[in-house]
Amino acid sequence: MSVKKEHELIVSVSPHVRSEETTSRIMWTVSLALLPAALAGIYFFGLKALFITALCIVSSVVSERFYLKIVGKKSVVGDGSAFLTGLLLGMNMPASLWSFSPFTAHVPVIASFVAIVITKQLFGGLGFNVFNPALIGRAFALISWPKAMTIWNEPAAAFLAMDAKTTATPLGILKEEGVTRLIEVFGDKINLYTHLLTGNRAGSIGETSAVAILIGGLFLLYRGYITWHIPVSFLGTAAVIAWVFGGKGALFTGDPIVHLISGGMMLGAWFMATDYVTSPSIRKGQIIFGIGCGFLTMLIRLKGGYPEGVMFAILIMNCFAPLIDRGVRSRVFGAVKQVKAKENRK
Repeated sequence: MSVKKEHELIVSVSPHVRSEETTSRIMWTVSLALLPAALAGIYFFGLKALFITALCIVSSVVSERFYLKIVGKKSVVGDGSAFLTGLLLGMNMPASLWSFSPFTAHVPVIASFVAIVITKQLFGGLGFNVFNPALIGRAFALISWPKAMTIWNEPAAAFLAMDAKTTATPLGILKEEGVTRLIEVFGDKINLYTHLLTGNRAGSIGETSAVAILIGGLFLLYRGYITWHIPVSFLGTAAVIAWVFGGKGALFTGDPIVHLISGGMMLGAWFMATDYVTSPSIRKGQIIFGIGCGFLTMLIRLKGGYPEGVMFAILIMNCFAPLIDRGVRSRVFGAVKQVKAKENRK
């Protein structure tokens, strides 16, 4: 007589969601999605852009390995998070750092150390940092070396060219002289849009080509690594404010397209604001987070003294991410009924 063996039911602590995705796979996939924008930056700014990006990546990986070895922790460099931070940081650097002076090559190295060790590891490592590490690294570099971080090169005439003419960014021209002057610089509005979309203009290495960034962002959206909530609410809010208040002398005369595809708007909306650790996890909270990022970005661009506001907007909203999640979290199932039952007993 055979006895049928019953399977034991094992109940574990939530969450019960199972997935084949790992932290390592997610990090390397996001890095892959950034590749079109990074290659576009290298194409337009030449070999020096490649050197700066590579220097940020190597410095970030070495900084993480060095810190973990000192504190006696197991190396997690293989998970790809340090590589991704270095890549994002490099894409947020101006290509002029390589040719500005013989001493500015240390800027990416120190910024990478700040991003990895101070912003990430000292807070407990991946998953515990409050702020986006790459943005903190860039903010530190901007505050410490403001002149070096605000010198912008024209797109290089040749890939191997190490020197290039300096020029103002489209946002700088827009801030100081208005959209009419910006259109004059590029010839006409269609030519302006074309240069902004392709990336053939001054700016940080990886933020210039809006099309390349959008390709990577849509890829992440297709793979399910991000959702539409933050990018759409971020860009939508910025577009509305730019249209209503972005014009000179009258409401509803601004050009939202210029603001959307200039500066770090696209890179910030698709790759920086959507960071898993530093953004809300609940969908309603993500929309609020995106609206806040868009509002603060345009507030700084239109009323602040600095022509760009994406970095500061995201970092400010990083502070509010836990509070937003707490405010919009779902009600515990059955909690209302329990409260009512207690009240009835009284």
